[in-house]
Amino acid sequence: MKGIDILLNLLIPTLIVLHLLIAPYTKVEESFNIQAIHDITTYGIPIGNITRVTSSLREDYDHFSFPGAVPRTFVGALALAQLSRPILALTGGKYAQFVVRAILGLFNASTLLLFRARLDKAFGKDVGRWYILLQAAQFHVIFYASRTLPNTFAFGLSTLALRAFVTDIQVEGANAEKRRGWRAELERRQKWGIFLFVFAGVVFRSEIAILLFTQLLVLFFRNRIFSFQTVVSQGLTSASFAVWVTFAIDSFFWWKPIWPELAGFYFNAIQGKSADWGTSPFGYYFSTLLPRLLLNPLILMVLIPMALMLPATRYHTRDLTLPSILFIAIYSLQPHKESRFIIYVVPPLTAAAALGTSYIWTRRTKSLLYRLGSLILVASVLLSLVASTAMLLISSLNYPGGQALSQFHDVISRTTWPSETSAPYETISVHMDILSCMTGVTRFQELPSRNVPISTFPVINNRTVQLSYDKTEDDGELLNPAFWQKFDYALMEAPEKAIGKWEVVGTVFAYAGIEFLRPGDGNSFGENLEKVYEANKVTKIVDGEEKAPDSSDVVHELEEGKHGAGSIGEGERRKKEDLKAKLMFEEMAKFGTFNLVRDAVRGITGGWWIGPRMEPKIRILKRVKEPLPLS
Repeated sequence: MKGIDILLNLLIPTLIVLHLLIAPYTKVEESFNIQAIHDITTYGIPIGNITRVTSSLREDYDHFSFPGAVPRTFVGALALAQLSRPILALTGGKYAQFVVRAILGLFNASTLLLFRARLDKAFGKDVGRWYILLQAAQFHVIFYASRTLPNTFAFGLSTLALRAFVTDIQVEGANAEKRRGWRAELERRQKWGIFLFVFAGVVFRSEIAILLFTQLLVLFFRNRIFSFQTVVSQGLTSASFAVWVTFAIDSFFWWKPIWPELAGFYFNAIQGKSADWGTSPFGYYFSTLLPRLLLNPLILMVLIPMALMLPATRYHTRDLTLPSILFIAIYSLQPHKESRFIIYVVPPLTAAAALGTSYIWTRRTKSLLYRLGSLILVASVLLSLVASTAMLLISSLNYPGGQALSQFHDVISRTTWPSETSAPYETISVHMDILSCMTGVTRFQELPSRNVPISTFPVINNRTVQLSYDKTEDDGELLNPAFWQKFDYALMEAPEKAIGKWEVVGTVFAYAGIEFLRPGDGNSFGENLEKVYEANKVTKIVDGEEKAPDSSDVVHELEEGKHGAGSIGEGERRKKEDLKAKLMFEEMAKFGTFNLVRDAVRGITGGWWIGPRMEPKIRILKRVKEPLPLS
């Protein structure tokens, strides 16, 4: 293998890990699997008598408390947990969420590289190289590759299945013996592809059955199905095996007879409940989501159409694109649409684009037109990579819950404990609201204190601490003042809903669109700090005495610019600097790290800025404890 091919093969897994490092937190769609992986790796698979197993599952496993709208399979979580165990044993359990997601991401990376290897054999090295470049410059596949979605588990299996249907063997023209051998090899690959499609559809995502149907339909009209009996037999055998696997594993973990994906299909497709999450018009996949997945506009507008018209690439391009296009067309009948529902078609469509790209690139020395086309292709890949990077950076700003829990741990790490206490350990309890739990909070992030021995409790500032994490959602309980008395801290989107006396000890910002700032817009940290300082200085004289001003007095003083105008003495200047320094640390937490970076950039550009706008999303609250009454 040439050096360039080694570098290109390293590109996909490197980018997947990089995306994981930059956006390490998860969203609610990923929560079932990430929590299940945590519970399996932390508490193990319960064994023993029925009472013990039932008790262990209900007390230790998250899905009994938060089952979700529909049950999900444990098959992927169980496999990933077992693969992660050796590495977690080496790391002592540290970085567990990163480890398990990295393993999933590298699995999906390996399937993409195997797909590329088949393209190399079928169409030549140049096609495989351009496939890697086009795939690496896209955002969604790389970003989702390490995310514990059912679609992500299905993606790796469907990519391997699609690889099995890429033909790199030409039966025509060979002697009878070779034709028999090659025909047997193609039939074996078809059976393997059918098995992978069926397993992915039965266990993880039922829409994969449509992709299998369209794949077999195209093979039928291309006269490439060697035996209908073999296809039907393989399909039934694969389905029986997959149903047995998911039924056995999931009935145990859910502690009732269940086939989760069948329940999900009935809920979403038959009952139509998926529409509760929003609906889109029939053509939304083709008009919006598919271009977004492929990112590079040349793929759909130029490269695939050109590959379909060129005699040298026409038939191969049809084989790659028709099953995917038909799959999207049929699946468009489902009103609820998301990019991840059709992400399986990205590898074959990108491969078809690579056929057109390779055709132009290999002829770049033959004419000025091909040379210009080659330059445009290179530029389009680079611009797509820039756009993908921007999408990654913006996406990383959408996980305030994960950031809030991390900041909460930083806050309690600075806790000062009572000098004398008889308790064997300190206790801290925190309530996490719905937005926090939906945007990054997972059990992997919690410091171990749940159903574990005291010896494994975290030690903070030389004191053993038991932390209690609460995710109560019931409106009745949240309106009960006694409920809030149980907590020392709270992560809240709406601080006013926390009943009692609380102080804000941290603020987490999140993405809220794009903003354009000009010099003097007054939205920088330095300008905000000046306003805070001036507001702290404002006083008013009433009957010859200084009194605290009300809000209208502060606004009036700041608008008039009475403070800070003109010259000030040395003592006043020092006093101002001391107060600014005192306020700085408080305001930095409220202002947000990203906004500080933005302020630094504005300092270089003279106050100009265009980029993400950040707004406060979650406040970290600390209970203000009332002093004990004097007897």
